[in-house]
Amino acid sequence: MERTEFLKKISSTIFASLLLPALLNNDSGAKAQNHSEVSLPEMPKLPEPTEDEDVLIRMMRDLQRALKKPLEARKWSMVIDLRKCVGCHACTIACAAENKLPDGVIYRPVIEEEIGTYPNVSRRFIPRPCMQCEKPPCVNACPVNATWMRKDGIVEIDYQQCIGCRYCITACPYGSRVFDSGHSYVADAPRKEEAYLSGEGASVYEKTPAFEYGKETPRKEGKSPIGNVRKCHFCLHRIEKGLLPQCVVSCIGRATYFGDANDPDSLIAELISKPNIMVLKEEMGTKPKVYYLM
Repeated sequence: MERTEFLKKISSTIFASLLLPALLNNDSGAKAQNHSEVSLPEMPKLPEPTEDEDVLIRMMRDLQRALKKPLEARKWSMVIDLRKCVGCHACTIACAAENKLPDGVIYRPVIEEEIGTYPNVSRRFIPRPCMQCEKPPCVNACPVNATWMRKDGIVEIDYQQCIGCRYCITACPYGSRVFDSGHSYVADAPRKEEAYLSGEGASVYEKTPAFEYGKETPRKEGKSPIGNVRKCHFCLHRIEKGLLPQCVVSCIGRATYFGDANDPDSLIAELISKPNIMVLKEEMGTKPKVYYLM
């Protein structure tokens, strides 16, 4: 295949991911809520495998293969290569844009850590999404069963059920959950131009519905998800449309990988088997599905 044609295919795949919100509807969300199978959309057509293909193409191929399996047969997992992460925070910004996150809500922070002993010191950057634990302490901590683990391993939150007690925030050893206090980026702006506002002191961006957990989620004052706990969900709405999580496609260093760990032929399963793989706070016994390459 000619290089130009190959690059066009990659570009069209990534461009399609940016148009995803327009393709979503409430039906897919209802099915995901009930842990049942979703009807497969028409998947992006991928080029034939090559030895030097971009890892995004291979991961998309793995993803499409996993979607053909029953929900309970999948194990969505993520691997982050700390040797490649440069601390650009592109994944953090891309996540916020994809999920229309308001001021004070971050799903994928990048922690900066100093390692070594002076004068031989360096910095390490650790992206920290929700770990999607196999034994999530947040689930048992919720007094109203507003959070649970789906059959494919993603820990989900029901905003309508959540009472905002924040017990799950305390229970999470990774600090992966955050409370939506209703803050707005423009609330204290000295000049509020009508072109950028949509009433009630919130920006158009913040009032645009997101599609968390496959459901349309508008953000309105006094209504969920304001007053609820929120967190990363592996861009479930993208996965079920055959697209990779936004943090994966936005990583400039190709440091983030995603796929079905139950598929022995997948890239993610290959990476998890590496001897230099680790998880955060292994001693907690939560069995995270986010791994790190050291």
